Amino acid sequence: MKRTGKKPVSQMNRQEKLSAVLIYALLCGLISILFYRSLPAFLLLLPGYVLFRKLYAERMGVKHQRKIREEFLTGMQFVSTSLCAGYSVENAFREGEKELKGIYGEDADMVRAFRRVNDRLTLNHPLEKAITEMGEQTGAEDIIQFADVFQAARRSGGDLTAIVRNTVMIIQVKEETQTEIETALSGKELEGTMMSVIPLFILGYVSLTSPDFLKPLYVFPAGTLIMTVFLAVYVFAVWWTRRIMDIQI
Repeated sequence: MKRTGKKPVSQMNRQEKLSAVLIYALLCGLISILFYRSLPAFLLLLPGYVLFRKLYAERMGVKHQRKIREEFLTGMQFVSTSLCAGYSVENAFREGEKELKGIYGEDADMVRAFRRVNDRLTLNHPLEKAITEMGEQTGAEDIIQFADVFQAARRSGGDLTAIVRNTVMIIQVKEETQTEIETALSGKELEGTMMSVIPLFILGYVSLTSPDFLKPLYVFPAGTLIMTVFLAVYVFAVWWTRRIMDIQI
């Protein structure tokens, strides 16, 4: 088990890009009102979208890779079942595509990946090369590792059925472990979210009920500096909390 280092960056679709823009605009509006009560502050915060978009894309990338791994596990389970039933490995991948299509639909990422593999097979491309290309296209570590082992086994005449079965077992254990981690941390994540929201709630409540109490912080330059320091500390605390909770295997 390891804490995430370099995270996969997702090529966000149109809906995710729109969500990123709306979320950041809402955050900028909230910060400019609560911390500065100033329209120029909103405009000055807008360039930060570049960093926010990168972090948001990384988060989407982690979710995307998790989804890829789940679908790949399902596909390899069908491949393993077909191999045990006496199918050749090439036909097992064709059966895997059919079964995946029935579960996830025509446009699922792994259905498209299996379809590309089977299209290569139709053109008489080596299966091991097609699987390597699938790993490169998806960027999934599990598929890349499987492709390397599968290619070596093909060259040395190894037991492909056993390799597929072991791959399924390893990915299944990783999925179960990841689920256990997420279950164990779910309560802490909720606490972290609440702790992140409470300072904003308190600031908003005081601003509405006792506006004169905070007025010096919005009028004088020293107040602006103090609010900027508070904002920096708050953002760092939220980021650090998320980082502590962000555990992948």
